[in-house]
This record gives sequence, C-alpha cells and structure tokens, in this order.
Amino acid sequence: MSDRGYDFTMIVIGSGPAGESAAMNAVKRGKRCAVIEMQPKVGGNCTHKGTIPSKALRQSIKQLLRFSNNPLLSDYVHPRSYSFPNLKGEMKKVIQRQVDMRSRFYSRNGIQRMTGHARLVDEHSVFVTLSDGSEDVITGESIVIATGSRPYHPHDIDFNHPRIYDSDSILDMEHTPRKLLIYGAGVIGCEYASIFSGLRVKVDLINSRDYLLEFLDDEISDALSYHLRDTGVMVRHREEYSEVIADDKGITLKLKSGKKLRADAMLWCNGRMGNSDNMGLEALGIEPDHRGQLKVNNRYQTAIKNIYAVGDVVGWPSLASAAYNQGRSAAAAARGKESNQFVEDVATGIYTIPEISSVGRTEQELTAAKVPYEIGRAFFKDTARGQISGNMVGVLKLLFHPETHQILGIHCFGAEATEIIHIGQAIMNQPGENNTIDYFIRTAFNYPTMAEAYRIAALNGLNRLYEDG
Repeated sequence: MSDRGYDFTMIVIGSGPAGESAAMNAVKRGKRCAVIEMQPKVGGNCTHKGTIPSKALRQSIKQLLRFSNNPLLSDYVHPRSYSFPNLKGEMKKVIQRQVDMRSRFYSRNGIQRMTGHARLVDEHSVFVTLSDGSEDVITGESIVIATGSRPYHPHDIDFNHPRIYDSDSILDMEHTPRKLLIYGAGVIGCEYASIFSGLRVKVDLINSRDYLLEFLDDEISDALSYHLRDTGVMVRHREEYSEVIADDKGITLKLKSGKKLRADAMLWCNGRMGNSDNMGLEALGIEPDHRGQLKVNNRYQTAIKNIYAVGDVVGWPSLASAAYNQGRSAAAAARGKESNQFVEDVATGIYTIPEISSVGRTEQELTAAKVPYEIGRAFFKDTARGQISGNMVGVLKLLFHPETHQILGIHCFGAEATEIIHIGQAIMNQPGENNTIDYFIRTAFNYPTMAEAYRIAALNGLNRLYEDG
C-alpha cells in the first residue's frame, strides 16, 4: 500500500508509447506503478499494428527499390519477384525486438504488468478481467488512460470479408493483389500507397478532399501528388463512396460521382476511433466524443482531476513522438509538479516514399495571417550527398521573415526528411535572436551531407532578398 492506502501510486491503462512513458516517468521518481494491457505483449498498437510494422515494411520496399534501380544489381533484384508476404519476415523480427526490449524495461524498473481488460469502478479503482478469466480490483492514487485508437469502421462495410482490410488487418494479408483500392488519402493511406506501388501493385487512392494532406505546405503536397502518380498510383480527389460490394473475385467500389472502381482488394484508411468504450468512463462523468476521443486540459486531466488521458485516445496530433512526451507530462502533473509541458511543437513525419516532414507554419498560413515571409530552397539534386547516394528527389524549404530572418516554417520532401527536419527545429526553437537562418550561414556543415541543404537553402533565401532590394 502507498502512504494514502492505495495499491499503487499510478495505474496506467495501455502499454503503447504514451502509457510506457507515463509509467517509466513515475517509477524513476520512486512511485509504485501498474500497467494494464489487453494484448499478451507490450508495445500497444504502435508496435504491433501501426508505426513499427508499417515503417519496417517501408524500409524493405526502399531497399528493394534501391537495389532494383542499381545497374549492377537490377538483373538480380526486381520488385515483381517479391510478394507482400515475403516482406513481412523482417517486419516480424523488428516487432519482436521491440517487444523484448520494452518487456525488459518493465521488468528492470519493477513495474507490475497485468494482461487483461480494464474498467474503471470509481476515480481510484480499476476492475481488471485478466486474460486467464480471473478478476481483480486494484486501486491507484492516479489513473492514466493510454488505450490508443483503432481504425474507424462504417457500419455499411463488411470488414469480415477476406478482401476488405483496414490499416490493422492489412498486415495479415497473405497475397499480393494485382490492383488495390485505398479509400482515404490521409497519412496512413498515402504511406500504404507508397508501399504497395513500390511492389508494382496498381493502386487507386481515393481522396475525399481537394488535395493530398491539406495540412501540408502546398508545394510539398503537390510534390507528393506528382511522385505518387509517377510510381503508378491513380489519385482521385473529391470522391466519396456510396457502396462497397465484395465478392469472391474482387471489390467493386461505387462512388457518389457515378464511377465504379474494380480491384482485387480494398484497404480502408478513413479515420480512427479512440479506444475508450467499455471502460465505464461515462458512469464517472467522462464523456468520449463521437470518435471515442477524450477531452483533456493542458495538464492532460479529464473531467476527473486524478484521471488523465494521453496518446491517440485524446486525438491530435496522434503521433508516437508526441505520445511519449504526453505520457511524461501526465505523470509529472499526477505527482503534483506545478508546471508540465503541453505537447504542441511537434514535427510532422510522414513515411511515404520519399518521406515528408515539416515544423512551423506553411505558406498558406502565413499569407492568411498577413505575415511577410521569404523562401529559401535547396534541391537535393544540387547537393553532393544527394548525387553520391542517388537520393536526388527532394527539396528543403525554409520560410523566414525578410527583416528579422526569424525561421517561420521548415518543410522537407525527400530521403531522410524526418531526420533532417530536427536540425532546423532545434534552431527554430532557440530563444531571442538565435532562431534565424543566419545560423545556417555561419555554421560549417560536414561535407558531403544532407544537412548541408540548410546552408544552401539559407543562401538561396538571402540571395533572393538581395536581388529584390
């Protein structure tokens, strides 16, 4: 028992990035913590269905494409000679490494793990139906809900049909379709469009909006559209489904525009639901919204002050990177720390081929806010490292104030974009007058590197200022 008579100082429900970081933060500061996880292995959806498996698949595709495009190896390696099931072998190895590593974290730090379903009885008590059928009730001074999310399923689509997949079940596909319909062109849909087109699968990507990933800078969105089409993806904007018909031979997707699309299989990637149902939350006065997401304040507290929620179950930004920080912040608030970080400054990472990353404001946002800006660009084809590595598709784009040179936004499309972005993010967040593009001029970058693109982009932007003035 703790000093207040509870079994644990903190009970965490869910072992994904948010739950893990909350639990680790608590025990590292001497708190007693239990983690309840429904699945038999830790890691949550991030490890088993989402981030880790999809990125491992993407890495295999990238290597396959690199070898097939190499004149010395192209006679021996070709994407058509590989199937989707072939590529899942390495993915499973990576998942198991992650599970083994995270299991050691829990054991080494003395965190009690419980496998089963959690339901809140009151603000301090959790009823656990364990995987062996037995039941238990544990109490905690604070409770952290980190149950993640799952794909949204419309009621008029039969997801039990063997040719209809969502972003979780697609990992169980045991064949390579000749043609695949992907409904939903958000981050997950675009990533899987890249993966399957890399296997030379014909892909129709159906987007209900006007542009791909409209939250991106327009130039980056345009670049993604071009390169998906260049790899054979048919992108269809402003389309919505009216009916999905599945039979033994394939899928017919009827669109409200009157079009009928036919394919071997369909991947549904149109939204996610927070895993907040069947937890007894409503009886406590915690009301999930229509997508199962929980409302929290800037300390990640729900309507009940000692019950916190973090990660995908609270919605935006629904990123593993943010979830780690959210879990730490909730644990800090739960132990009484007066100030904690509310996660807002998050770099976007999209693992298409090529990948995309951005931080700060876009051109359209700056224009709408009437903030003056100038642009500096570095095209990867003009960098020595890009030419050496063969990664010549891409651009680094800096948006900065023409008078103060303050960095306003950074947008990158191309190989290693999700790594490159953090150099700029670090400078962008410097205090005072240190967050300007002048840093990139003063700094001697290793040569040849992709990081050198910052120097090229900064010079490009300053030269444009001089030409204009």
